[in-house]
Amino acid sequence: MVEAKKRVERRSQRDYNLGFKLAVVSQVEKGELTYKQAQKLYGIQGRSTVLVWLRKHGTLDWRYPERSQSMSEKKVGETPAQQIRRLERELSDERLKNSILNEVIDTVDREKGTGYRKKYLEGRSGGDSVKKEPASNGCAGASE
Repeated sequence: MVEAKKRVERRSQRDYNLGFKLAVVSQVEKGELTYKQAQKLYGIQGRSTVLVWLRKHGTLDWRYPERSQSMSEKKVGETPAQQIRRLERELSDERLKNSILNEVIDTVDREKGTGYRKKYLEGRSGGDSVKKEPASNGCAGASE
């Protein structure tokens, strides 16, 4: 009975089908298991077997580990928490850009008497937008 249990735990190379390999790689890349934990949990005997699978089937780039990666390459291997932080920073940057552009439009409308803000809001089809009137309320157009 004990020998039968040992046979179940010990696996040969032929037992690892592609679906099994991909499942193990997925768990390791998601951070659910380390590669050593996966070896113990699934009875994988080779010390580097899971690492080989990670290199072959994983989404991380293992070719040049010391090379500095571009931003698009870093996005591929980031954890969900890292992705959230990156997206929050990008959202903050975009909100700042939007705020600056709105200030520029308001300043041009106020100083030059243009109606860019008003023209933009009238052209929109949705009624959900917040309408912002220019500071000089049509004084330039009234003299015509």
